[in-house]
Amino acid sequence: MTVAELTSTINKIVDDLDFATARVLLEENMDVLNEHRNRLNSNARELLNFISEMHKTGAQPLTRKEMSLINAVNSYASKFDVRGLKLLIKDHPKLFLRSDLASYINADAKIVLESLGAIQKNN
Repeated sequence: MTVAELTSTINKIVDDLDFATARVLLEENMDVLNEHRNRLNSNARELLNFISEMHKTGAQPLTRKEMSLINAVNSYASKFDVRGLKLLIKDHPKLFLRSDLASYINADAKIVLESLGAIQKNN
């Protein structure tokens, strides 16, 4: 695939809001795309910047299972289902040790998880 084909494909995928596929293509071709970043539209460029920063800091991306667990946490917190949250905390303690978890959970989940002692309180 040429650079022109690759960038047009990524631009179309980002415009269609298929960020999972766009992320895979961006990660696989990061070196080439950093050289030809001007061919990407603004949304694709921002996604490339975000992925590049994540790689520089060494942060591990969330897996599909972790994303579904975070969605469950947000859902339980919105319904104030403390029992469900306690079960998730008990079954998946490593997820709640991640330092970037706070950026993925909603405000209800932050409040409930902080009161349960599952995550650090932000001062």
